[in-house]
Amino acid sequence: MKRIFFIAFSLISLTVNAQATDSLPEVLRTIKVTDPFYREDQFYVGLTHSIFLQTPNDFSQQSVSLGTSFGFLRDIPINQQRTVSIAPGIGLALNNFKHNLALIDPEINDISVDQHFIKNVQKATYLEIPLEIRWRTSKVHSHKFWRIYTGIKYSYLLNSSSKYEGYFGKIDHKKNPLISKSNIGIYVAAGFNTWNFYAYYGFKPLYKKNTVSQDKDHLNVLNLGLMFYIL
Repeated sequence: MKRIFFIAFSLISLTVNAQATDSLPEVLRTIKVTDPFYREDQFYVGLTHSIFLQTPNDFSQQSVSLGTSFGFLRDIPINQQRTVSIAPGIGLALNNFKHNLALIDPEINDISVDQHFIKNVQKATYLEIPLEIRWRTSKVHSHKFWRIYTGIKYSYLLNSSSKYEGYFGKIDHKKNPLISKSNIGIYVAAGFNTWNFYAYYGFKPLYKKNTVSQDKDHLNVLNLGLMFYIL
């Protein structure tokens, strides 16, 4: 988690420094006002909290399920004013899921409920491939503008682990084979200047079919948080 906060803090600092050029006279800004080829917001970093939907009756969420994402989006303007664009990209997402479902034995799909555990964290690292449509009120000489970016994102699980300590003892798994290998979802980022609200919803559940319940798939993930962009 220290690495996550360090990466996020570093990228946010770069965002603030880049946007500080708005206070300079136009003749001193690094981007020429007459430049017809400028691009916006090609690097991003996000901080989110995961909320679980379609949960079983005995499920409860514990603490903050913190996640972070960062990556690169190729901004491709499609109008003369360069205020509308499409942006394919690639990135990484690191998630920490905290709830009362303890992974005991993945070989037999044993996930047990413990309401009074000492520690229970399940981590997942995803390769992300987003594709978004962008609308903004940007100007070549200013980083302060309104934006609405929305799109679809494919996620592929690169690594996962779980650590539990409680009624069932101390149990660590370096891999969690019960987490769905891939997912696809929709998202939106909207805001002004530095601060942008972000929301993502995954269509597939966090765990594979019949892992949590035999009746239906459970635990779809809704991520809410902030997204920061760097030129």
